[in-house]
Amino acid sequence: MPIPLSLPHSAPFSRRDWLATSALGFGQLALQALLSESTRADNTAASSANSPPAPPGFSDPLAPKAPHFPAAARQVIFLFMHGGVSHVDTFDPKPKLTELNGQPLPIAKPKFEFAPTGNLLASPWKFQKHGQSGLEISELFPQLATRADELCVLRSMNGGDQVSHGPALLNINTGSGVFARPCLGAWTLYGLGSDNRNLPGFLSLSPSLYHGGTQNYGSAFLPASFQGTRVGDGGTPFPQARLSGLVPGDLPDRQRLQLDLLARRNRRHADAVGGDARLEARIASFEMAYRMQAQAPVVFDLAQETAGTLTRYGVDREPTDEFARQCLLARRCIEAGVRFVQVNFSYPRNYWDAHGDLRNNHTSNAARVDQPIAALLGDLRERGLLDSTLVVFGTEFGRTPAAQGSDGRDHHPHAFSVWLAGGGVRGGTAYGQTDDFGYYVQENKVTMPDFHATLLHLLGLDHERLTYRHAGRDYRLTDVSGQVIDAILA
Repeated sequence: MPIPLSLPHSAPFSRRDWLATSALGFGQLALQALLSESTRADNTAASSANSPPAPPGFSDPLAPKAPHFPAAARQVIFLFMHGGVSHVDTFDPKPKLTELNGQPLPIAKPKFEFAPTGNLLASPWKFQKHGQSGLEISELFPQLATRADELCVLRSMNGGDQVSHGPALLNINTGSGVFARPCLGAWTLYGLGSDNRNLPGFLSLSPSLYHGGTQNYGSAFLPASFQGTRVGDGGTPFPQARLSGLVPGDLPDRQRLQLDLLARRNRRHADAVGGDARLEARIASFEMAYRMQAQAPVVFDLAQETAGTLTRYGVDREPTDEFARQCLLARRCIEAGVRFVQVNFSYPRNYWDAHGDLRNNHTSNAARVDQPIAALLGDLRERGLLDSTLVVFGTEFGRTPAAQGSDGRDHHPHAFSVWLAGGGVRGGTAYGQTDDFGYYVQENKVTMPDFHATLLHLLGLDHERLTYRHAGRDYRLTDVSGQVIDAILA
């Protein structure tokens, strides 16, 4: 039955009703699985020349924007290691820890710990110097070590007092472990927009981040169009994306008519209520779904890669297959113009939280990610993408140099390591220093606001100017602090 378009605004006729009763069942939009939180972004431009015209009254919230100043990096791949990677077993060698293994810590422990710890625990892994730079990396990462001259290791990260996973995850992803704040990817889209109008500008791959959940890739008070689009569920190996709903290319003219009709109806409602950011995001998500039908199947199809590339990343073999697919997809998305891709090595299957059985935990997890990450860096370099792509390897906190039980390490936000590569950073560099045991930062402390300010700076964004008015005040990712780490800039 035809639906009149002149229903009064007070009529109990929801958008869901409209979609369900529209011709062709438009509610079964293509890519429904990828747009499960229906307020998704509209961000595409690499293929914009062939894109259909925008619907009546539609404004693209993710049109490309100029940076505040010339940028070193245009795009970001954030490799997030959920659980807490031990810095003293990976990127921060501590000979004194080995020397005093089993003895009491000769300095005061933090006033507040997540759980009691005992005596010092030496690392089971040896460190060696690698590359022309002589950067020291443990034997946990033999493949990544071959890319040592690309890495800038920040050994003096400090996460404040966030000793629990949830607040610590939110702290590194959003800048606050307490309040609901937009994540780094959302701020990046807000500041720069997207270079591809046919794919989401911010993707979160396998985002089963148990601690903090969707807030880790959410937009909070920023318009919903800037939040991340989740792909995969973190518990299933990620093959290529499978589209649902309308077949790509099926009756495009009719789909376009449906979208235009829906947009006019939504615009009429928005004008009547004085604007609605969530409705704007929904309109954008419908447009995105329409356009993605052509490009997403190509970008997400890993079968388009050569056998040599698949082997290099570790696809179709264990234990690397799952993370290899995520890293390879990240490269394909960067190549297609996606602005920000977060690759999550996440709970429950893959988890660095080694309260016990440290040796097996870190050995098995490193084996899953070492080859794919090394392949990603090499692939980006060979394709001429690394200089314009900032690759970040991050974790919510480190682990205690003192033992928890007989063979574990507790949460440790007071000092830990992350690394950056490409995108305007000095490779082959170790910045900052912890004490002889890796307990506290001794030199060049990097706070979370400092970390975020530096990432934004590399993207051409001044963290003090990137603000959004909310609840009567201007907010920014770095709140009221943060200094760019000039010493690591190339």
